[in-house]
Amino acid sequence: MDSAPNLDDPNFNLRTLNFNRSDLRSSVLSSYPDSASRMRRLGVRPDEFDEVFSRSSGPGGQHVNKVSTAVTLIHRPSGISVTVQETRSQYRNRQMALNRLIALIEETRKQKAAERRSTTERERRRNSKRPHALRREIRKSKEHRAEIKQTRAKISPE
Repeated sequence: MDSAPNLDDPNFNLRTLNFNRSDLRSSVLSSYPDSASRMRRLGVRPDEFDEVFSRSSGPGGQHVNKVSTAVTLIHRPSGISVTVQETRSQYRNRQMALNRLIALIEETRKQKAAERRSTTERERRRNSKRPHALRREIRKSKEHRAEIKQTRAKISPE
C-alpha cells in the first residue's frame, strides 16, 4: 500500500496522483489547482477524506434517479461533512463538495482562532488594573455618595 502523498513537496503534482482508494481522485483536485494549495496551507491530506455516493433527487430526469450522482464528502479528523447534488455529474459534484469542504474547514479554523484571541484579550482586560485617573473618578463618586447619605436626617426614636 502506498504512503500518503506529501503535499508540502514542491515537486508535488496532483495530475500524476493515483489513489488506490476511491476517496479523491487526482482528476478532481487537478481541475482546481488552488484546492491543492489551500489543502497544503491547511495541512489537510486527501486520505483524511471519505466519500459517499448516493442517488440524487430533484431535477435531472432518469439520470439522477438511476446514477449515484450525490456526493457526501467527510473530513474524518474534524467531523465536518458536505453533501452536494446540484448537478447531474458526479465528477462536478465531487469538485464542488471538495471546494465547499475546504472552505468550511478554513472558516471553522478562523472562528476558533478568533475565539482564542477574544478569550485572551478578555482575560487581559479583566486582569489589568484600572487607570489612575479612572480610580480617582470612582473614588470621587463614592465620596459624593457618602456625603449625600451623611446629610440625610436621622429619625429620632420617640
